[in-house]
Amino acid sequence: MTEPDLRLRAVVPASPKVVYEALTDPAALRVWLAEHADVDLPGKYEFWGRHTPDGAEPHQRVLHVDERTIRFAWTVDGVETTSQFEVDDDEDGTLVTLSQTDLPSFEDVIADKAGARGALQTFWSLAIANLADYLVGRELTPKVDFTSSEMRASVVIDAAPEQVFDSMIRPEVFRTWFGAYVDIEPYVGGRFAMGGFEMDPGGAKFVEFEPGRKATLRFADGMVDSWELEGSDGKTRLTLVQSGFDPTNPPYAGWAGWLGGIAALRRYHEQPNWRSIWRQIEIAGLPEGMLTNDQ
Repeated sequence: MTEPDLRLRAVVPASPKVVYEALTDPAALRVWLAEHADVDLPGKYEFWGRHTPDGAEPHQRVLHVDERTIRFAWTVDGVETTSQFEVDDDEDGTLVTLSQTDLPSFEDVIADKAGARGALQTFWSLAIANLADYLVGRELTPKVDFTSSEMRASVVIDAAPEQVFDSMIRPEVFRTWFGAYVDIEPYVGGRFAMGGFEMDPGGAKFVEFEPGRKATLRFADGMVDSWELEGSDGKTRLTLVQSGFDPTNPPYAGWAGWLGGIAALRRYHEQPNWRSIWRQIEIAGLPEGMLTNDQ
């Protein structure tokens, strides 16, 4: 395998044998990864459907399989990439390593010029987050529908709206659960900048800000992110909506990134002695300082 453009390492709460089964059982894959899956190793490892980039039909080809590794070619937008899962023992469960080659440049991804390959990094991040929750029977975070231009998702978090809202607008807390550097000015007209104000001085601007209830961000390109919170019995229904984008080129990469973040937000509020599942995130071309730590 050539040097990957993406390497994600996460610790998930199960033995390597159980994790490997979740990675190779088509019924399990249809829960945490994709709409459709067909596996018959060592010859076949396929997944496709509306939750898969360029997923109208399967485009995977097995390259190598052993008791700890699955490596396959995956053609996305006509470009053959290589993906690999590895599982290893860890004192907290199993270390899962996902490697991915042939990603487009970070600049093209940010500019929404990268097509379906541009969504692979956040697609895998969300998938591994859902794998971790699947293994302990937790409700999964909604997946991206790569066939739709509607970007709306709701989750229930076992915490009061004021707590959830606070963790989304206090930069030092946001950096903790999301794992990326952010600067936030929490008021109408205030800025919100992934990577911080030095990297993005203008940032998005809050055009609505109701503590514990709602916040809406408007970006310079006209895209709008809205967070709506409703409380009941000490829980919060958090609804995220993205709008204002070109419906012929939906920002799937960014949407998957938000959903992966929401998976982390849920764990942050719901798990005793919370610790991020991520141990290492390496993305070729990512600006220095974008991630808050090596996790």
